[in-house]
Amino acid sequence: MIYKVASPTELLAVTGWGIVDIRLVKKAYVWPFQKCTRVDLSPVNYTFEVQAMSSEKLPFILPAVFTIGPRVEDEEKVLLYAKLLSSHDKQSNHVNELVQGVIEGETRVLAASMSMEQIFKGTKEFKKEVFEKVQLELDQFGLVIYNANVKQLVDVPGHEYFSYLGQKTQMEAANQAKVDVAEAKMKGEVGAKLRDGQTKQNAAKIDAETRIVEMQREGEGDKEKVRVKTDVEIFKYRKDAEVAEANAELAAKRAGWTQSAQLAEVEAAKAVELRSAELQSEVERKNALTRKEKLKAELLSKASVEYDIKVQEANWELYKKQRAADAILYEKQKSAEGEKASADAALYARQQAAEADLYAKKKEAEGIMAIAEAQGASLNTLLKQLGGSYEALRDYIMLTNGSFLDIAKINSQAVQGLNPKISVWSTGSNNIHGGGNGAMKEIAGIYSMLPPLLQTVNEQTGMLPPPWLGKLTEPGSSAPE
Repeated sequence: MIYKVASPTELLAVTGWGIVDIRLVKKAYVWPFQKCTRVDLSPVNYTFEVQAMSSEKLPFILPAVFTIGPRVEDEEKVLLYAKLLSSHDKQSNHVNELVQGVIEGETRVLAASMSMEQIFKGTKEFKKEVFEKVQLELDQFGLVIYNANVKQLVDVPGHEYFSYLGQKTQMEAANQAKVDVAEAKMKGEVGAKLRDGQTKQNAAKIDAETRIVEMQREGEGDKEKVRVKTDVEIFKYRKDAEVAEANAELAAKRAGWTQSAQLAEVEAAKAVELRSAELQSEVERKNALTRKEKLKAELLSKASVEYDIKVQEANWELYKKQRAADAILYEKQKSAEGEKASADAALYARQQAAEADLYAKKKEAEGIMAIAEAQGASLNTLLKQLGGSYEALRDYIMLTNGSFLDIAKINSQAVQGLNPKISVWSTGSNNIHGGGNGAMKEIAGIYSMLPPLLQTVNEQTGMLPPPWLGKLTEPGSSAPE
């Protein structure tokens, strides 16, 4: 029997007699037929240079340092680590290759799903993704990542993507400096021209405002005269205009309802067409994106630098043109303000005339409303006098308006010119076959009725009976053959 004690960074894994699986302790008596192994819990640094390739097929080297060790706070994970890896030295090739294989495999898979721009600009997110995916694999061995340090990305020999990217940044800084110098020079020249232009504009503005005030004073006198004359006419036409406005509003609402219904139908049809077009556009966009990524992988490095230089030059030309256009626009705006003041005076006179017409139409509508109200009061009085009988009120109105005479006249005109023929006959059924009262009496009566009936149909319509029924005799005969 031996008494063993583990150091602060170790555990004792005891197996053998009396123990079902493994017993992890800090100190223990080791009995005969038992074995005790020290399990080191301290984390270890693993340094790698992972060669990976982005989704654009651009290779790069990712230097990384991972600090990995057993998950000491989880007893099950420590037990798992003791079973699988405690027999190997942490610095041995077995453990080193195991950890390196997991890290390199997950890093390459993740890098293949991201573009170089996403990896370079989103280093923090890339590191987090690698950390999470590697940790999932290491959980199988009871290991945990204490720290992961992803260093700066490095070009693979023969592929100078990051070198070209640095040249692009330098060119952008140089071009921006040139733009800033040119912009400062331009601001000085534009500022002098702007001050000179503002002086002239302010002088022109004061002259224009003076003329406007004079015209306003003269216009106010004329407007007062016009106002006195138009107030009377406005009062006459205002009521008429109110009726017209109500009718116009009703028509506008009806038109709006009709338009909304038609618009809903059109929108439903167009929505189907739009969705179909969106789906087709998405398919074409995906195809174009695939071709673009393939081409971008081949020409990305040098083409992107040349493109950015040309964009900077084009932006500078655009800025100069925009400043020139702004100066022209300012001059036109000031000219338009003077014209607007003159137009306001003319607009006021037209508004006064329109208000007069509106008032006249409103007055006309008031008259129509008064007549309608008087007729409604009269009908209510009649209805009360007739005891609330709508039928009696209808008959009274029709008598007063001469409706019954009009109906009789229309009916008489409808039958005017008709020449009806009326036939009357007697079958004499009381004396048929001795005046029997049996069933044959009824049948004989029907047969005796047929000749005059067929003769009458022929006279009224000109139609002849079918040959199997009989043939009409000449006029004067009493029965068909």
